[in-house]
Amino acid sequence: MDLLAHLEAYVAAVEEESFSRAADRLGIAQPLLSRRIKTLEEHFGGRLFDRSRRQVTTTGLGLHLLPYAQDVLEGAQRLRRAARASRRSAVRRLGVPADCDPAALARVLRAGAEHGTPLAVHELPPEARTAGLADGSLEYALLRTPPEGAALRVPLGLATTPEADGVPYPGRPKECPVHRDEPPACPDESPARLDEPPVHAKARPFHLEDLRPRRGRGAPRPAPPLLVLTEDQAPEPLDRLERAVARAGLPETLVRPAASTAAALAEALAGTALLLCAAPFARRHGAAWAPLADTSLHRGYDLRAARRSRRPGHVADWLAAALAAAVGAAPTAPAQAGEAGEDARIRLAARG
Repeated sequence: MDLLAHLEAYVAAVEEESFSRAADRLGIAQPLLSRRIKTLEEHFGGRLFDRSRRQVTTTGLGLHLLPYAQDVLEGAQRLRRAARASRRSAVRRLGVPADCDPAALARVLRAGAEHGTPLAVHELPPEARTAGLADGSLEYALLRTPPEGAALRVPLGLATTPEADGVPYPGRPKECPVHRDEPPACPDESPARLDEPPVHAKARPFHLEDLRPRRGRGAPRPAPPLLVLTEDQAPEPLDRLERAVARAGLPETLVRPAASTAAALAEALAGTALLLCAAPFARRHGAAWAPLADTSLHRGYDLRAARRSRRPGHVADWLAAALAAAVGAAPTAPAQAGEAGEDARIRLAARG
């Protein structure tokens, strides 16, 4: 017997003084309410209602047990509220890339608090985020996926120092070498200004072929190494980059995994290397940046939830929007955004 359901039928009948009105109040059929009350009377060993008259009246036993039944129902309601509050107050672990914008991550945490879903952000490499979602140590995670079908697309580019002295770097035309001690001299075109705010929407796209040694006076200067951060060292994106480098006629030794983020930044800002990264990352560290023309080398992310997550869709919209800003995702193209509405938001799907 579902004691709570039977007590609800009994209390509603007493308060409404009518079986039909009590059934309407509970949203059930009157015969079902009558059966529940009859079962409860058998359980208590006495009649709760006098049905001999045209109007249902409560018996002495029914009146005596009423406050106890109400206490049970009120206690059950308090228990439900406590369980709901406990679920909302439980901190959800969120796995994100290690190079996210700290200010944007702070806004993610604030959004979680505003939506009653406290979050704990963990900056992890791609493999650790995938494993954490699988073993349940993470509630949500941004997982790497090919950019062509990703819900979030993050443009990648090459970053270096704006003061490079004759070193090939993104955005500078090969036929127009620029040194710090001489002004640019290019007919009909000025070289890209990498010392301007590195916003990917404004910078001229850069092709890997532009890194090939230039022909001219003296021995050609080799292209500087291309450093890859941990976030882009996963097998699939790293393989894409190496194949693109080969197609551009560059040596495979050009691509080099970064020993650490700090070391990679030091080399890039010194002008001795190029760093593969997103525009917000370059901007935060004062590096010059230009986007890669090959969009297949950009990052792709899907936001996913662990299988045990309750009501994952409840947090999809606000969490997706906050994380898009944190990773530096580009706006979805209008033509793609209309395709079944899928690219207009994060696909928050259960991991399975």
